[in-house]
Amino acid sequence: MSARTAALTPPSRRTVLALLGALTAAPLLTSPRATVAPAAALGLDDPAKKEIAMKLVASAENSSLDWKAQYKYIEDIGDGRGYTAGIIGFCSGTGDMLDLVELYARRKPGNVISKYLPALRRVNGTDSHDGLDPTFPADWRRAAQDAVFQQAQNDERDRVYFDPAVRQGKADGLGVLGQFTYYDAIVMHGDGNDPASFRNIRKRALRKAKPPAQGGDEVTYLHAFLDARVWAMKQEEAHSDTSRVDTAQRVFLRNGNLGLNPPLDWKVYGDSYHID
Repeated sequence: MSARTAALTPPSRRTVLALLGALTAAPLLTSPRATVAPAAALGLDDPAKKEIAMKLVASAENSSLDWKAQYKYIEDIGDGRGYTAGIIGFCSGTGDMLDLVELYARRKPGNVISKYLPALRRVNGTDSHDGLDPTFPADWRRAAQDAVFQQAQNDERDRVYFDPAVRQGKADGLGVLGQFTYYDAIVMHGDGNDPASFRNIRKRALRKAKPPAQGGDEVTYLHAFLDARVWAMKQEEAHSDTSRVDTAQRVFLRNGNLGLNPPLDWKVYGDSYHID
């Protein structure tokens, strides 16, 4: 979950396309069609869909649907990326935590964690806690009570992960589920140049199938993307449990739920979740 060039792993459903017949539509029939079209065109950035996305990611990253409770989350999960924290798993070793704390300092100078900026710059790219221990986790949790810091986390999540994923998903002609598969991948793997990054997962999928924007079948392409995602996850022991794909995203896809429409039922790490 980070703006990293690799990822982290805390332990932490249909777009119905109406086919228009060759009927000569009476004027009264055009209005209902006009109202149906926007609903079919919903993206993951629709507020209700975005809320679902946040819950799905939280179930995998934090074993909870309460994603807003994760502003205060912080721990070293032993994945070589230092501290992992916040709603999207910002990491002290991968740069996105540093970007977040710098943003918070600009918006609220002198805040409780701004004093750690020199240390965060030093440890960037490593798993070191030098200059952070022993007080950084407690101060992070204090900062997480501040609405300014919460909004900074929201904004960095959107800038680095959510917005790019939705933008690429729409460009590829994908519906809500497809956009979510992109988002979850970039959360875990980042969008760097390493083989397991989001952009290279997508390239791997494109060698097997074409997305709708290139004339391909959406379901076929998404299966190819998820296959590539599973491959990427298995390249790293910390990500080797692929249940967030196998018993969640793949379930929605097999159910034909390209619109990620509730009710939703899925499992991650063997735990069951439900959204009405």
